[in-house]
Amino acid sequence: MADDSFKVRHVERLKIKIGEAKNLPTRNHGSSNQRDVYCSLSLDQEEIFRTPTVYQTLSPFFGEEFQFDIPRNFRYISIYVFDRDRQNNKQDKILGKVAIRRENLASYNNKDHWFPIKAVDADSEVQGKANVEIKFVSELQRSKNSNYCTNTRKLVVQVKECRDLTLKNGACDPYALVSVAYSNSKRIEKRTKVRKKTTCPQFEDVFVFNVCEESDVNAEICELLVSLWHDTPGKGDDVFLGEVRVQLTGPQQQKAAHENAWYLLQPRSSRNRPILMHSTPPGTRLSSDNSLGSLRLQVQYTEDRVFPAATYDNLKALILQSLRTQPITNSSVYVLGEIISKIEIAPPLVRILLHSEKVEPIITSLAAVEISKVTDPTTIFRGNTLVSKMMDEAMRLIGLHYLHKTLRPTLDLIFREKKPCEIDPTRVKDLNTIQTNQANLKSYIQRIFDDITQSAVHCPALICKIFHNLKECAILYFPNNKEVRYSVISGFIFLRFFAPAILGPRLFDLTTQAIDCQTNRTLTLISKTIQSLGNLVSCRSSQQVCKEEYMECLYKEFCTETHKTAMRKFLEIISANTSSPRTIVKDKPVILKEGLMIKKSHGRKRFGRKNFKQRYFKLTTQSLSYSKSRGKDALYEMPLSNILAAERVAETSFKMKNMFQIIQPGRVLYVQAANCVDEKEWMDLLTKICQTNANRLRKYHPAAFINGEWMCCKSSNESASGCSEVSNSDCNNHHMSLDPERDLQRIHSLIMSHLPHLETYVTVLGERDSSICNILKKLMEMSYEIERQHRIYKRTMDGNVEKGTLAAPIGDDNYLLASRMNLRGVTTTESSVS
Repeated sequence: MADDSFKVRHVERLKIKIGEAKNLPTRNHGSSNQRDVYCSLSLDQEEIFRTPTVYQTLSPFFGEEFQFDIPRNFRYISIYVFDRDRQNNKQDKILGKVAIRRENLASYNNKDHWFPIKAVDADSEVQGKANVEIKFVSELQRSKNSNYCTNTRKLVVQVKECRDLTLKNGACDPYALVSVAYSNSKRIEKRTKVRKKTTCPQFEDVFVFNVCEESDVNAEICELLVSLWHDTPGKGDDVFLGEVRVQLTGPQQQKAAHENAWYLLQPRSSRNRPILMHSTPPGTRLSSDNSLGSLRLQVQYTEDRVFPAATYDNLKALILQSLRTQPITNSSVYVLGEIISKIEIAPPLVRILLHSEKVEPIITSLAAVEISKVTDPTTIFRGNTLVSKMMDEAMRLIGLHYLHKTLRPTLDLIFREKKPCEIDPTRVKDLNTIQTNQANLKSYIQRIFDDITQSAVHCPALICKIFHNLKECAILYFPNNKEVRYSVISGFIFLRFFAPAILGPRLFDLTTQAIDCQTNRTLTLISKTIQSLGNLVSCRSSQQVCKEEYMECLYKEFCTETHKTAMRKFLEIISANTSSPRTIVKDKPVILKEGLMIKKSHGRKRFGRKNFKQRYFKLTTQSLSYSKSRGKDALYEMPLSNILAAERVAETSFKMKNMFQIIQPGRVLYVQAANCVDEKEWMDLLTKICQTNANRLRKYHPAAFINGEWMCCKSSNESASGCSEVSNSDCNNHHMSLDPERDLQRIHSLIMSHLPHLETYVTVLGERDSSICNILKKLMEMSYEIERQHRIYKRTMDGNVEKGTLAAPIGDDNYLLASRMNLRGVTTTESSVS
């Protein structure tokens, strides 16, 4: 295990739904007391996502869901609530925030929770860490009035380096104030030089202080304060970035002071700042104070240590053995679905089975069991069963490109045109507009219906094969029902695939732009209709399908024999026998990711705003391009085969965060992403895409070539080969995000969190069902073995990590809590094993 420790990956993922706010405070000025509200989601103080603005309300509904891999360490997840200023063009006002400490995230998993919105105190908005060297030295010093020398003690302080400081209004020009406080209340302060355009500054200034104050030999240093500031010359007061306090009272404290240690920056101490109204402590504590309103959130946070593949061999073999287990209800896949939440267990199971090319037979076997228990064919797969959740995940993974080809053109048109489509009389001010709105809505629905029903030839073969098996199984159990061959497929493809994607296009990467309220309502009405059209081929009546009275006329418009025929034809094609030859259609480029980034022009100048320009980047399955703005013609386009490597760029090159480079023959394109999450997503995609390129580089330069030399290796030869190994990433045929080791670790974590349930099942079943008992025992034994290797790794890491290092900075409560939890986990697991 020790030899493989460098391969252990720490992966964290967050899924958070910002639901709604209520009881926000009214405005104190203007013609209206209502507010235009939006929320931003931040890792500490770095904004990652932003919701659309909800206008003229004090109880806005957002309904926005965000999910992403967390690319760096963090202390808080923060959701800031803003009031947009549309009239005076001033900076938007922060109403307050909800901040959840990292170690508390798991306690809110999969639960809706109302959080009180707390006031934001600028002096507590800090992040980052500082490396401070503290030394006590003795030196002989000649007295002024005699020839005698006295032994004088000095304090030598250097702020050597800082990491991950907060950006203030998009900039960071940091300097450090180093001050010492004496026991007689005197304070001496010294300041470093300013370091421009960097959140990771290095300071060379060394400061020396007398341990005893010169005018009072009884006054000794009692405290060292290092504070970081953002320099704003000519713009008012400098901006506070964080501070470190080290107590140095007496010889024992001075002896215990770390000579060279990393410290987490802390909020500004209350004794060192003016008293502010509504000031808040670091982060946000939950309390009953709702004076600023409340925010409803749903959080799902997962954290895993992913080990090398061999660690999970036995668990993987047991899962794949489910295919040969008869009946399937005695298999590990089925048992896991019964004991663990189906929403949690289905995604990792599907990904593992997809990677091993076993997903189709497993879903078919599980579906046969479910269909055999159904008495009404119209209810097949309508519940949140293991099969339905596994199909949801399989369609999302296998059919993502198909979804983009089918829906994206019309969705882009809807986003661009923004035509009103509201037909609910209770939601419109002028009833005369309903007829026009209905015509707009019908036009969009017809376009999407045509897009879907004419897309059958693009449906992935694996999905078609699964649909064929489901159809044959349903016909077998309901031979006299003529519609079941269609309804069993439409329940998935329309109700669980197309309709949710139309309703939430951001969750399916169908758009990156914020969706305004009117467009969101249009998508809701289209999604409702598509769900209704999905029931055209079932035996349900229009009254059963359409609940809203205002939707009936729309439903009748599409409930025609022509639409039914087109629907049946589409469903027949996507569920046909896939062993027969299929028509080969030329593949059209599918957009994988797009968005605004800043690129560096090809010049070699190091500084200058004109050297960096904002461009709209678009990555497809065929090329990477950029244009001046969304929808404009490409200014530059490169085939994916030309990408030699895609790697991060050291911040020291341009003093800009979140930068990466795309290396091509004869040219390097330097790009800055919007934030750390966006950077990781671009880098992951580009790295995976160019992984199989025949001419891919093996080494690259992690810094830029500036002023006649590579800043990383100092070589003056611009064409010199790289000095660092390129990143590696596994590829697969179905979807670039498959990571079987990570999914096996997720299953292990879920099993460990459900151990009491497994043990209860074993006790209750006893000898009544020995086969299932054996599966449960095997799952527990394998998880115990994996957990044992985790304990060995944790002990090794805990033994190697010393407090005060970069990995465990002083002031990191998360680290201390994790150590205590690890210890408790070891004790609990060891007692379970015994």
